[in-house]
Formats: sequence, structure tokens, C-alpha cells
Amino acid sequence: MKKIIAIDGPAGAGKSTVSKICAARLGYTYIDTGAMYRAVALKVLQSGKILDETLINDIEIKLDSAGKVFLDGKDVTKEIRTPEVSRGASDVAKFGFVRKKLTELQREMARQGSVIMDGRDIGTQVLPNADLKIFLTASVEERARRRFEELKAKGAAVDFEQIKKEIILRDKQDSEREIAPLAQAEDAILLDSTNLTIEQVVLEILRLAQ
Repeated sequence: MKKIIAIDGPAGAGKSTVSKICAARLGYTYIDTGAMYRAVALKVLQSGKILDETLINDIEIKLDSAGKVFLDGKDVTKEIRTPEVSRGASDVAKFGFVRKKLTELQREMARQGSVIMDGRDIGTQVLPNADLKIFLTASVEERARRRFEELKAKGAAVDFEQIKKEIILRDKQDSEREIAPLAQAEDAILLDSTNLTIEQVVLEILRLAQ
């Protein structure tokens, strides 16, 4: 039987990491909606143009089973993970025509079979009828530490306090935007991962899924 799991939460909570692992263990398709918004942001940055409907009308975003992200046929998996693109993703998400376009793509992906989809508004807007909704969060300090370690491991020159400030700003932007703000769905289960390992979070989600 087809099953849909929606995982929402703020930046750096570990949504992508645990969703990917859970999807692999359950045999589901993992859909990283955050990567889709990052792809839009990257397109805007690369084009040097003002974001409007014309720019994304024919945008092509594809996610493969290996977690790679393709923008208009090009692999941009690494390019969309820079701090600049992260900031841009929150900016483009404010536009109704962007959310409409990506929501259509995301719902179409969910119709293909059992999926785990993560983002900011999956349980509230994109897939309100999901079989299981989880709101995954963690303290600002912990989320900043995780992002710092992730970028540092990739060789980026990063500053912890700057990353923390950016996460606080991202939280504010995501929760206060007029269109589809970050919020816990009424029927979502709150899961705080501050003091949990990745494996502990994964096991809890698998328990809930079964």
C-alpha cells in the first residue's frame, strides 16, 4: 500500500539526513523539497535576472534515487549547498508563483508511490493528507553546530557565530512569511533531535511509520 510521510522543521534540524536514511530502509522514494527551492535560487543567481514567473515557467528540476539534484539537465548537487544559495532559497520561497510551481511538481512526485518528503510546509500545505506527519526540530545552538561541522568538513571557511546568526534569520524568515510559513501541523508529531543521534531519530521515525 502506498504511504506518504511528511517531515517538516527548521533549517539544520537534520530533516534531509534522516529522511534519506528512512526512505532507503523503507524502500520509499526520498523527495528533498528544500533542494528544489535551492535550485530555483541557484537559477536566479546564475541568470542575474529578477525573479519572475517567466524565469521559472519552464524550469526543470529532477531528483534521482542517489540524491542528486538536476537543474535544467545539469547536476547541481554541490552548487546548491553554499551559504549564498541557502539564503537565496528562503528569499525565493516568499513568492507565491514559485511555491505554486514547486508544489505542483512535489505533489506529482508523491503520486508516483510511497514517499518521504521533507521541507517547511509539507504537512500543512503540500501534502496535508499525509499518512504520517513529523515536525523535526533542535535547538538553535545544535543546528548551528551541525551546519558548521558539515561546511567545515567540505573545506569551507566558516564562522560558527555567523552560521548561528544566519539560522536565526532563516527561522524568522521561514516562520513569518505570508505564504505557507513554517509551522507544525496540528496532527504532526513533534520530535526534538537536540540530544539524539541520527540513528536514534531514524529508529523513532521508523517506529512511527510502522
